[in-house]
Amino acid sequence: MRMRNSIGPVALVALLASISAAAAFDESKYPDLKGQWLRVGSANWAASGQKPPLTPEYQVIFDANLADQATGGHGTEPSYACLPPGMPRSMIDYTQMEIVVTADTTYVLIDHINDNRRIFTDGRDWPTEEDPSFHGYSIGKWIDTDGDGRYDTLEVETRNFKGPRAYDTTGLPLHSDNQTVVKERIYLDEADGNLLHDDITTIDHALTGPWTVAKSYRRSKNPRPAWVEMNCAENNQHIKIGSENYFMSADGLLMPAKKDQAPPDLRYFKSSKK
Repeated sequence: MRMRNSIGPVALVALLASISAAAAFDESKYPDLKGQWLRVGSANWAASGQKPPLTPEYQVIFDANLADQATGGHGTEPSYACLPPGMPRSMIDYTQMEIVVTADTTYVLIDHINDNRRIFTDGRDWPTEEDPSFHGYSIGKWIDTDGDGRYDTLEVETRNFKGPRAYDTTGLPLHSDNQTVVKERIYLDEADGNLLHDDITTIDHALTGPWTVAKSYRRSKNPRPAWVEMNCAENNQHIKIGSENYFMSADGLLMPAKKDQAPPDLRYFKSSKK
């Protein structure tokens, strides 16, 4: 009986703390980001006519990638094998995006190849033993830029990546050392509350300096929009063997993905006699 009585106050304190934390979150102090957001503009990372500031070494890698893609290969573009795009590429928003703001975390939900993000806004420090990931680790801070008592901009920094990653389907590469740092400013348009902006600055050793690209998203007018599920592995006919990509034909047979491609090493298969 003593043990039962001692547990009661502890549980009550935890419950009250939870209620207090929920009450402390004043939704009215944050911008209205509810609804479904759809990409505005091209799915390529570089804006029209913009030349990515690649180092000479990575310009050579990018050019070789383009040459490989021209013959039917994938070059340095890894997501054909259903790897997550990772940051900053996930903010292209290939399908649709939802943003959920809570007191401690802002969630960016994108129904693509595991594009969901957590942006921690609780004042934490950078972790020292967090495993690297394609999306990295994001720490953000809500700020009031115009002093009206309401937050209007979310500043985010993301680091601790693993690869391979590319900016988009062109295979525009990030450095293989995965020391990328991505900084963002996310905010609603001053003249249009249904237009969201994300100014994304990438700091990466494949670049000659920080590179800022502006992405925008339009809120759907449908109060009950469709949320399309995308399963990359479903009906994916690309097959990677070693460093080569092959293709599965409609009749289920292995076939080359580009002209004059050599077959894979079949040493572990017995040749059938007809």
